[in-house]
Amino acid sequence: MLLALTRSVSPEIARCELTHLARTPIDYARAVAEHDEYEDLLRRLGCRVERLPDAPELPDSVFVEDTAVVFDDVAVIARPGAASRQPEVDAMVGALEPYRRLKCIEPPGTLDGGDVLVTPGRVFVGLSGRTNEEGMRQLASHIAPFGFEVIGVPVTGCLHLKSAVTVLGLPPKGGSYGENLWLPPSGGRTLLLINPAWVDPAHFAGCDLIEIDPAEPAAANVLLVDGTVIGAAEFPQTRRRIEAKGLVTASVPAGELAKAEGGLTCCSVLVTVRE
Repeated sequence: MLLALTRSVSPEIARCELTHLARTPIDYARAVAEHDEYEDLLRRLGCRVERLPDAPELPDSVFVEDTAVVFDDVAVIARPGAASRQPEVDAMVGALEPYRRLKCIEPPGTLDGGDVLVTPGRVFVGLSGRTNEEGMRQLASHIAPFGFEVIGVPVTGCLHLKSAVTVLGLPPKGGSYGENLWLPPSGGRTLLLINPAWVDPAHFAGCDLIEIDPAEPAAANVLLVDGTVIGAAEFPQTRRRIEAKGLVTASVPAGELAKAEGGLTCCSVLVTVRE
């Protein structure tokens, strides 16, 4: 069973942290509707959706991905790089304790989950304005016993690594995000969706890559759930590129949440639960 941990949109989302985008008005009601549609799609794809307690005083709290990284055998509790976001972590600790042993990123380390791209045997960590070398080092220490190599990737053109690259397909028995058993045409290599203008593709040697449509630079953030690639409805040209490779897709509107530098992976933490 795949558990999706989410959190409601804060009515203070207009006060969110911003790094690469200019602040523009956010329609709160529309953002809530987008998030509801996102959760409904996760349910239709077989997830059990559980919301963390509301945190109306925390503007970015809907973006739960940044608070933890979940693997099959351990969950690493993050330490967000923006100080205003660090209080978001406590609720995720309580939600994950029943399902995983927990390890924590400690000061002076910082780590946002949006900077952590998990693939079979390799974890790519974006070194960004939110995640530092010490945070990456601690993550590597926590997951080394489970056979993961950690690779640092400089991130400068966008907020997080997963703003620029995400997983489209995993080989058999691969990954920490459920039983995603789609087999890439090359015969067992992880397939990634990438914006090569925002991150150097050379860092992902050994993976197959599909590039986003250049007219849709923010389209690289997609969420893979049990073989279905969820993309933002605002990026139809990139969706057509993905479907041309034979992948199954679904889309949800995400334009208001994008104004807060949020993407589709940002709004959930997926946990495989074996009952």
